[in-house]
Amino acid sequence: MARSLRVAPEYIEKVKSTPQRNGYPSQQSLATDTGFSLSTVKNFLTGKPVDYLNFVELSKKLGLEWQDIAYQEPETQPPKPQPTNGEASPFITGAPITQPCYFFGREKELKRLFNLLKRHPLQNSAIIGKKRSGKTSLLHYLKNITTTPAEQLRPEQKSDWLPHPENYCWIFVDLQDARMQSREGLLKYILESLKMQVPTPCDLDRFMQVVSDNLHFPTVILLDEIGVGLQRCPELDDGFWECLRSLATNGTGGNLAFVLATPESPIEMARNTGHSSPFFNIFGYTAYLEALTETEARELIASSPIAFTDEDVEWILRQSCCWPLLLQILCRERLFNLEEGENDDNWRREGLRQIKPFTDLLISELAE
Repeated sequence: MARSLRVAPEYIEKVKSTPQRNGYPSQQSLATDTGFSLSTVKNFLTGKPVDYLNFVELSKKLGLEWQDIAYQEPETQPPKPQPTNGEASPFITGAPITQPCYFFGREKELKRLFNLLKRHPLQNSAIIGKKRSGKTSLLHYLKNITTTPAEQLRPEQKSDWLPHPENYCWIFVDLQDARMQSREGLLKYILESLKMQVPTPCDLDRFMQVVSDNLHFPTVILLDEIGVGLQRCPELDDGFWECLRSLATNGTGGNLAFVLATPESPIEMARNTGHSSPFFNIFGYTAYLEALTETEARELIASSPIAFTDEDVEWILRQSCCWPLLLQILCRERLFNLEEGENDDNWRREGLRQIKPFTDLLISELAE
């Protein structure tokens, strides 16, 4: 992830000529007009690294598209480790899905969420859904899809949601993790994820100072299980949440956004747990997770390494009502049955037993 940018070598001569064409007779006049130091302007014009936000502002001032002239660093990240205990499971039922190739659907929600994150200022979102509806998996997908190598995705799986994903920092916070449940522990984790110096002591005042002084690149903090933080973590009080709100709305120049996952409205959740921080009022878009569309559900089923019959596919669709967890469970049972060479319908009975603990997903909102 880049925190500074530089003009690509092939554009340096073009960039050098733009100040005079835009009414700046000298580099100093450009520096004076923008409020940047002369050294920053010189570095920008000669292809040396400058702060990300300064790069964007100088490009805009000179009528340049910063995405077009920025040098793109070659990919240096090593391939993600593959499972060492055999072949990866095609159907995942007991844990969140973290590898994008196993995630299906949510195209509408993804389009809206990424639209709020690809433009400046970044905007905040909430993901609301029943337990086991796929909220955590969606958070992981947001974090991983734009930087996962194409060879680790399904053919034609969309990943170009952001124009320059390498500039983004994604921080996943699981508030069920005991290390995230103290104020100091969570603040340190955020700073370490941002590769910023951790002050001593790491209190709210010093945390805000470090972040507001140094956060010049788009950053998204993904908050999972936020209800746990509100119900069980007294150190995460209204003062803590007000600090985060201040950073998102005023302290970082529009470079910070939050996406939280919750089974109910953030405002209602805060009220029900005795919190009154205005942090919970900043979520202007809410994605409500329902069942997958039939097209999305069929795509998930078709990912089986052994094809299912049309009859089996229709039965799985009916019994699952296209909820992703129920689809995964029923597909897992059918695949196991086929791999064992069994041709009976015992897998259906077993599948129904396995989805029984999660059938509250099938209860309509009107019946609740």
